Amino acid sequence: MTLDGQMGFGVFVYFTILGAGMTSLFVDSRLPLKRTLLLAYALVLPVLAAELLIYRTMGVEALMLFYTPVVHLPYLLFFAWISRHRGWQMVFRFLSPIQFCLLIQHGGVVFCLLCGRQLWALILGYALLTAAVLVFLLLFLRPLSRRVFQQLHGGWWLMCLILAAYYSISIYLIPGFAGISRLATILKPALSLLMVGVYVVFLYLFAGYQREMEARHSAALDSLRLSGFQKRLRAIQSVEESIRVERHDLRHRLQAVAELVAQGKNQEALDFIGAAQKKLEGQKVIRWCCQPVLDAVFSTYFDQAKRQGISVEAEISLPASLPVDEGELALVFANALENAIHACGLLEGRERVVRCRVIAYPSLMFEISNPCAGTVCFDESGLPVSRQEGHGYGARSIAAFCRKYGATYQFEQKSGIFSLQVIL
Repeated sequence: MTLDGQMGFGVFVYFTILGAGMTSLFVDSRLPLKRTLLLAYALVLPVLAAELLIYRTMGVEALMLFYTPVVHLPYLLFFAWISRHRGWQMVFRFLSPIQFCLLIQHGGVVFCLLCGRQLWALILGYALLTAAVLVFLLLFLRPLSRRVFQQLHGGWWLMCLILAAYYSISIYLIPGFAGISRLATILKPALSLLMVGVYVVFLYLFAGYQREMEARHSAALDSLRLSGFQKRLRAIQSVEESIRVERHDLRHRLQAVAELVAQGKNQEALDFIGAAQKKLEGQKVIRWCCQPVLDAVFSTYFDQAKRQGISVEAEISLPASLPVDEGELALVFANALENAIHACGLLEGRERVVRCRVIAYPSLMFEISNPCAGTVCFDESGLPVSRQEGHGYGARSIAAFCRKYGATYQFEQKSGIFSLQVIL
């Protein structure tokens, strides 16, 4: 068995179709996945027609030489157009499925040679490796890319350079086909095996970065708990000190009231008592809920809003037992309220108010809204897209919380009001 003639052309057709699907799964498209796959396979038709034309006129060797401009270049432009990312990260997402296709091709040929060059062995090798790669891509690599890749802002060009070097060497610098040429049969699978090791290193670094992100998230929760408790403790201590002062002054006030009553100045005595009562009530600590961390978050951000001249309208009714971790829910409220306060701070000459409504039944749900300036853009996941560097992480953190606990969320802008609704 050889890869000459129709067999070689069939291999190219198979990997063209497979590569279109794998790249659609890995590239972070602006479009829904079904539409991305539909457009990718619509492009397959003219690409396959071009492959057939080259094969019929110049042969399978020429098809290998022209495979890059005929197949990969159009798909690179297509995925660059629909990708939510630009630059080297998009190129890395495009080159990775090509590496997997080359690995499947070389691994299938080696399996075929070990089984005595039987056609069934080549087909079985391709089928098993394709299934393994698709499972790996769907269950591990694609979820990992969604969680981690957005946070990496450097080093993509170096990873792309390594994958591009492998691509160029495997296709153009090592002559012949694996399974036909002895040199290609030895070097190309060996190079693919080497690249598996390189890619494992990439994944190890990505997984390490994910662990670091999780550690930062945990540290943020601990910091939120600690700072919330500290601020709440300072507020309570301040009120206690005020109460001690008022208790000390109570004797003098009682004497003053007694003197006013003795002189028949009853109205003045009542006014004096009312002023003292009003002063005492102003020292009360407002408790928003029974959960200490959440109460600290609400108090901190509501006080912050009021200090900036932003009104707060809050209706909070939380159950005694929460269906989620209190610290993580507190981080969601902290991110949402911080974004709302920041948006209100940008308004000039307009109403500045943050509204927060939380209800416990029939299920825990809440809405945080605020007026905003301009038009907010949303990505395919419904998350607001920030044009400022370093912004937008709070919305992604909220979305990650909702995915973890199976909650639904919706960011919305309507009639100049931006809102977040979450249902647990």
